[in-house]
Amino acid sequence: MTTHSCPCGLLEPYEKCCGRFHSGAAAAPTAEALMRSRYSAFVRAEAGYLLRTWHPRTRPARLDLDPGTRWTGLEILGTADGSAFHSTGTVTFRASYRGGALTEHSRFERVDGAWVYIDGDFPD
Repeated sequence: MTTHSCPCGLLEPYEKCCGRFHSGAAAAPTAEALMRSRYSAFVRAEAGYLLRTWHPRTRPARLDLDPGTRWTGLEILGTADGSAFHSTGTVTFRASYRGGALTEHSRFERVDGAWVYIDGDFPD
């Protein structure tokens, strides 16, 4: 087992952080935790996890990840709702990659008790 910190930026080892969500051993308890785990899934090319955690209404039929993209960091810029007491939530984040960064305001919803990604906007 590796002791490197998780790609999502938290200090926990991957296996105890996003890895448990990717493996199905646990479900993300908040919209922010799901967003962090989805970022880690992009870093680790876990397309299956990304599709499983995408709202059925907006999920693409397939997902082709660019193997040349090297994600280098995640910064949470803001959250609204998205806790165990909410049915919806938003997370605004900046994901850096070699050569640039993208900022997204993502929307999440609970489906059958589990958080899923709906969609996002790219603010200026």
